[in-house]
Amino acid sequence: MTGLRAVVTGGASGIGLATATLLAARGYRVATLDLTAGVPDPLLGLRCDVSDDSSVRAAVTAAAAAFGGLDVVVNNAGIGAQGTVEENDDAEWARVFDVNVQGIVRVSRAALPHLRGSSHASIVNTCSVAATAGLPRRALYSATKGAVLSLTLAMAADHLREGIRVNCVNPGTADTPWVQRLLDAAADPDAERAALEGRQPSGRLVTAGEIAHAIAYLAGPDASATTGVALAVDGGMQGLRLPK
Repeated sequence: MTGLRAVVTGGASGIGLATATLLAARGYRVATLDLTAGVPDPLLGLRCDVSDDSSVRAAVTAAAAAFGGLDVVVNNAGIGAQGTVEENDDAEWARVFDVNVQGIVRVSRAALPHLRGSSHASIVNTCSVAATAGLPRRALYSATKGAVLSLTLAMAADHLREGIRVNCVNPGTADTPWVQRLLDAAADPDAERAALEGRQPSGRLVTAGEIAHAIAYLAGPDASATTGVALAVDGGMQGLRLPK
């Protein structure tokens, strides 16, 4: 895979950084697009706000210019939200959709002209088990991830004949900085963590590294016959019903 060129949004921390680091270790040239450009070598850190189309176009153009083109886009940038449909106002619904859904649209739209010039073009979107399972107090977040799942399928259909594969990964509850912030804000962080672990059939949270390996598989040439797929990386959360 040496020489393949990738951009990873939200690549400065968590799942994004784990993915960017893994791709680089496999020989990719990788640019991270995030609100901060601070990432370790050999990653190319580019500041990018996925809610701003001008920022996205500038960052994608810069990455393509630095690498001489693009082969892979990992749409990983996203924000969380808690609450029922009553607990977030219209502005918050618009803000989370703007990042989680329209952010993917902006980055993919800017990257497609470059991907069309690749013989190994691939887009991988970070979705969630929240797209396929009803989780309490995640109405807004789940709605955005449901949209990401449907968007992934539509994009896969639109761009297959152009030689561009589009897939997504559906992580379960992952041990990421965002989840840690939720735990820190809980009245009893230990009890909250135990509850999150308990709803995973595996009995533990998914790691960023495990999700990164799934993304790397879908992104790479080894998955050349795979498109329009949602790959669950959730410790069995979606599909398994184990006895207590």
